[in-house]
Amino acid sequence: MSKTCYRFFGGMLQLQERWLNRMAQRGYRLVGTGRLAYQFVPCQPGQVVYKLDFIGHKSLDNARDYHDFLEDLGYKVFYKNINLNYSLGKVRFRPWAKKGGRIATNSTTYNRELLIVEKENDGKPFSLHSSLEDLAEYYRALRNPWLTLFVLLTFFAVFYGSWAFGVWALLCAVLVLFYQYQILRAEKEAKLRE
Repeated sequence: MSKTCYRFFGGMLQLQERWLNRMAQRGYRLVGTGRLAYQFVPCQPGQVVYKLDFIGHKSLDNARDYHDFLEDLGYKVFYKNINLNYSLGKVRFRPWAKKGGRIATNSTTYNRELLIVEKENDGKPFSLHSSLEDLAEYYRALRNPWLTLFVLLTFFAVFYGSWAFGVWALLCAVLVLFYQYQILRAEKEAKLRE
């Protein structure tokens, strides 16, 4: 798959990550996040770099452990929501998530589905997924919500005979195939390295 397709289908995480890194290159460092807003302070241009990680599939304990692990490594870590939701008492059912993360509420991982990880720019590569197996597992976590949505939309398209549901299902299918391709590519490369 071409880099252009990867950038397009990589979606919000890569766009947000690139934007944060452009802000850092311009001399602005992240100090806080809200549901919609980001707070920056001036810094040396290029002083820090950012990576984003989707954690919406993790339980509250796993998400906290991962957050604490990254901070113990010396990174600064921020939680960020993946959608704009301003109501209280929300509950999300995430059938694709791991045990303990399937029900998300305001007191668990709801509106804290992303981690923004900041590292001092030392010129060394910055990756949160160091092994190919870990990378494949990460792509599974990104694929599974789209797969669930694809199944639901396909059911509605057939049940209601709706072409609109069918179009949305097709768009989800493209994302499912993209992430499945990434999974297979990482697994194939891991086997070749053995």
